Amino acid sequence: MSDFASSPVVVEIAVDDCWNRIGVRGDNSCVKLKEYFRCLNCPTFASAASALLDRPVFGDDASAGLFSPADEGEAHARGRGDATASMLAFRVGAEWLSFPTAAVVEVIEARAVHSLPGQANPAVLGLTNIRGALKICVSLARMLGMADVASVKTAQRLLVVEHEQQVLVFPVDEVAGVYGYAADAVQPPPSTMAHAGMTYTQSLISWRDRQLGLLDCSLLFYALNRSLT
Repeated sequence: MSDFASSPVVVEIAVDDCWNRIGVRGDNSCVKLKEYFRCLNCPTFASAASALLDRPVFGDDASAGLFSPADEGEAHARGRGDATASMLAFRVGAEWLSFPTAAVVEVIEARAVHSLPGQANPAVLGLTNIRGALKICVSLARMLGMADVASVKTAQRLLVVEHEQQVLVFPVDEVAGVYGYAADAVQPPPSTMAHAGMTYTQSLISWRDRQLGLLDCSLLFYALNRSLT
């Protein structure tokens, strides 16, 4: 029997996998990260993905996992010391916070938010259009019990965040970018800290000479879902 039937034949094309070197899976030195924050949002990544998907393939594609995002949220040690995880750092009002990188679908420009009639939860700002689908927009400032910050009016960016197949949108005033950190070096939030936001903070991370709170998506989404039912 010919080996052709059992062995995959893949037409090789030249693709610069820059995301593995200078992107979020590399050393984070790509200048485009300031604009797109994640390689998944970058046109260079999209073009490379399209080129690979459009190439002729016979049999099983041995390189099908090349673009797998499963470990994109993990900050590889290459070029980043002992970093083993990553976060997206952002600011709401005067407060710097973060989400796990794996939970952030995309970062987009601020856009119109339409009020949701009959909604009792003041943290729920309304609905906004994300790629043709209406998604619930939530004020983290109100959710975390900060001083009332009109972030929906002053927001420069929207964070589209997904947890267990549910997507929520959070207006923020500033996005610093993706940063790696050592997962075993994080600190639990102190039980004595009288900050309402500590309820939704899973750990504290040393960042830029300060302690930055890593938000717990499970608790945050659970609390919002309860208020919406």
